[in-house]
Amino acid sequence: MRILYVEDNEELRETIAMLMEEEGRYITKCATAEAALQLDAQQPFDVLFTDVSLPGLSGTELARRVLAKNPQRWVVLCTGYQFGSAISALGPHVRCLVKPFELEELEDLLVEIQTALKTSPAL
Repeated sequence: MRILYVEDNEELRETIAMLMEEEGRYITKCATAEAALQLDAQQPFDVLFTDVSLPGLSGTELARRVLAKNPQRWVVLCTGYQFGSAISALGPHVRCLVKPFELEELEDLLVEIQTALKTSPAL
């Protein structure tokens, strides 16, 4: 599973990326939505994992742009705020991880996505 992780806080980006690493998971990190769009254009990732509050283009707008190309993409929005039911309007494979989150929440979500990717046809 190829994960594109977007977080502007370098320390947090390195730590969370390290925590996401596991056999079968390949994490590419970047600090801005603009950089993420460039990386994703080269070869789309299985999962976009992004902070909502980013300098320049927001993580939510990044998600919208990625989903406009493929509404079936998996997207995880990390935020300090509850999205409520608004998250479901973005697409069937969009999830929210509310900060601060427990490591178990992160792992459970990654396992859910990894399992779904294995059992669904290629997108």
